[in-house]
Amino acid sequence: MPAFRDFNFKLIVIDKLMYDDETLTPAFRIADCLKAKGIDDPQIYAYDNDLAFTVLDEARAYFEALEISPELLATVETLEVDGGLQVYQECAPVWDGEDDLFDVGSLDDLDLLPNLRLIEGVDNCGIGMSFDTDVLASRGIATD
Repeated sequence: MPAFRDFNFKLIVIDKLMYDDETLTPAFRIADCLKAKGIDDPQIYAYDNDLAFTVLDEARAYFEALEISPELLATVETLEVDGGLQVYQECAPVWDGEDDLFDVGSLDDLDLLPNLRLIEGVDNCGIGMSFDTDVLASRGIATD
């Protein structure tokens, strides 16, 4: 299975496949994970444990270990960069998009997405993600 080098880039891909396309199943829900531990409200849990602006350990462990087949990665033609992605809420239930928690640090994982042609929201994502548009253009990936 392909290994992602940038956790935050992987999250964008997971959001596309798991929550948009619903082809990567089952969908992870932090509420279900915490409920199994006797925790009823992920937001209250995050606030009460000073975890409001961090990726919860349960979510990080799940998403880091999640394997995505090359065949499924090859179905990704577009990605969306937006502070409101479902995967971010599953990782950090009270994250407000005002810091660099989910900033992508590297585009090295583009090699894992052979059919990627468009990344939406690069210019107005508002969450500090830096995508080198020259690198994207050289790979035939458009931005809007």
